[in-house]
Amino acid sequence: MNNSKIHYIKTITELHRFCNLEKPKHPLVSVIDYSKINTPKDAGSIVFDCYSIAIKKGVNFNFKYGQQTYDFDEGVMIFTAPNQVIKIENKATDEDNREGWILYFHPDFLWNTPLAKTIKQYEYFNYSANEALFLSEKEETIINTIIKNIDEEYRNNIDKFSQGIIIAHIETLLNYSERFYQRQFITRKITNHKILDRLEEILTNYFNSDNILKNGLPTVQYLADCLNISQSYLTSLLKNLTGKSTQNHIQDKVIEKAKEKLSTTSLSVSEIAFELGFEHPQSFSKFFKTKTLISPLEFRQSFN
Repeated sequence: MNNSKIHYIKTITELHRFCNLEKPKHPLVSVIDYSKINTPKDAGSIVFDCYSIAIKKGVNFNFKYGQQTYDFDEGVMIFTAPNQVIKIENKATDEDNREGWILYFHPDFLWNTPLAKTIKQYEYFNYSANEALFLSEKEETIINTIIKNIDEEYRNNIDKFSQGIIIAHIETLLNYSERFYQRQFITRKITNHKILDRLEEILTNYFNSDNILKNGLPTVQYLADCLNISQSYLTSLLKNLTGKSTQNHIQDKVIEKAKEKLSTTSLSVSEIAFELGFEHPQSFSKFFKTKTLISPLEFRQSFN
């Protein structure tokens, strides 16, 4: 098997050909029965120019999206955005109990519709594979019903209403998925709060080391990498748990360390600004006052 091979698939027709399927009913959208897909054993890595939404079960390969690998033996819902590298690794087994579906739609299908812009708001298209959506039986029934409606419309004769009807169903699918992800953030509180605790630990260690002097303030991407989750998932998780963005958490840590240094050391404001990664003391003072409503010197004087 040659996993270094990369297949670039630009159209729905090319996708059907790659998966050894019959020609698509529509040039820009397709609903595929997963049990009928027959990808090459040396599939390697694939770059799609399409959005995809899928529920898969009993799949005899591992699926790598971004930097995470997910085993699809369990039934989950996953979303991928165009131009992402997807790596397929076949398992050493002859058993094949695949079921499920995949909805593919090309960005051109959304052209000149509101969804062309609003689809960027659905951050789960940028989540990693290990951040897939786990559906309850009731939720899966709702999703499958929407897909059935899309599939029926997809297989009808195309007319001037087809695009609008299918896009309306896709929007409904995306909104339900957003709702179910919010539920997942809530029901997985223990796991998610462990991530929050780990984030606090990472920030504390970073600010207590010389990392700031070497590399500046930690970035959102740095924190996501340390937590082994995607930047988008971290942002969504924190907004749901704390109501704050990742950047807000970084800024809060800066203020916390600034207050600590102002109240327990004799360092000047300029020295503290430098230690916290600010090039100019004025920038630090402005930032501090914006966050606390008082200047660094006023804060220090309150302890005298």
